[in-house]
Amino acid sequence: MDAMAKTSTTTQGLRAAIERSGYYPALVAEAVEAAVGGEPVRSYLVHQETTFDQNEVRRHVTVLVLTGNRFIVSHTDEQAADSTSPTPYATTSTESVKLDRISSVVVSRVVANPEQYTPGTLPREVVLTIGWGAVNRIDLEPAACGDPNCDADHGYTGSSTADDLSLRVSEAGDGPETVRQALTFAQAISEATADLTR
Repeated sequence: MDAMAKTSTTTQGLRAAIERSGYYPALVAEAVEAAVGGEPVRSYLVHQETTFDQNEVRRHVTVLVLTGNRFIVSHTDEQAADSTSPTPYATTSTESVKLDRISSVVVSRVVANPEQYTPGTLPREVVLTIGWGAVNRIDLEPAACGDPNCDADHGYTGSSTADDLSLRVSEAGDGPETVRQALTFAQAISEATADLTR
């Protein structure tokens, strides 16, 4: 299959995945396609998450797209009618990040019975974390010395962690195909960012 046919197939696969999610597909697809523009799609991941907020069920969909030059993140949330809107509404946002801005790609895998693991077996859960410096989390705590009787102020100690995007998929909650697609996307973005350092 040549590159142009593969790109067309990948773009169609993205659209089909958005349709399958069943979550305002016309709205989500329009936002994603506008962000992608005319660039060929190299890889994608569509993830729908349902949360429970007191008496309400809220849905959220995240679409990740990798093009030749950019990483695109789209989030769509639905909201119930409130004081600002008499009818239910949805908000959609897209962010476009140049690949050379991505500083880290972390893939955490959870496997059952690791002593029996065979290569190629899908993990039970995958957490994909991608950092590009837009959001950092700082965790601070009071610093201390080794003297238990010391009451001096030693300032603070802590760590700063890139926390731009963290996405968790599981076989039980999302199905094996979504876990497989998350691993495929993680490999594609890792390879794309590694190519920039060569």
